[in-house]
Amino acid sequence: MVTRFPSVDEDVEGSRLQLDIWHPECWTLEVTDGAPGGLLGHGVYAIDGKATGRFTAYGRSIDDLEELLAAIEASSLTDAVREVDQHYATDVGTPDPENVTTGLVVQYELTNSINDALVSRGFIPDEPVRMTDGREYWTVVIHEDRAAIADRLDEIREEKSAVVEVETVRSLHEGVTNGVFRTDCLSERQREVFELARTSGYYRWPRETTAADLAAELDVAEATLLEHLRKAESKLLDPGAE
Repeated sequence: MVTRFPSVDEDVEGSRLQLDIWHPECWTLEVTDGAPGGLLGHGVYAIDGKATGRFTAYGRSIDDLEELLAAIEASSLTDAVREVDQHYATDVGTPDPENVTTGLVVQYELTNSINDALVSRGFIPDEPVRMTDGREYWTVVIHEDRAAIADRLDEIREEKSAVVEVETVRSLHEGVTNGVFRTDCLSERQREVFELARTSGYYRWPRETTAADLAAELDVAEATLLEHLRKAESKLLDPGAE
């Protein structure tokens, strides 16, 4: 598979990529493909020959969260599941501040994790990994040229029988992300709307698309789309905003 990157300067100190990943025998993809809610991954570590990961499970209601937790417990791909919060709480660090959440530590087979395949090749997570609708969404930074990045992604695809799609890639300059907002504070819908607006040229001058066009593509009312954009922009420009 040939990885194609957007046209950017080759002479850069590094890049920040957003990756859409699927790989086999992954419990996070299995459970989020059928259950409501999703997961945030905060780190995976090799302990006693097993992968041990710290996660936040979230849902729009306690019932949704309980269904997701039951799916995790029932999965043949998880060895041990432990809740680390004493009660359900709202956590502004999740994709939507209105979500009900709980913290988890999950143990599973190390060979079923894609974390080491990425990190060992220089792809360093820059945000919590989002797992929803049977996919993993990684935001990573790497200090290699584009040819090396493409080769390493192909190695990961072959080693893990994975589907790895590059959603966006941006240059890093002197350790600062060039023109990329951190989108981990956004809800799934806000992120979808913002990314569509950004990639469609809504923020270019002159604009290359209209709010009406974006709304039609997402099959929502224009007022609804503008409200999602307003909330996303508020969070991105003022991280302390509600």
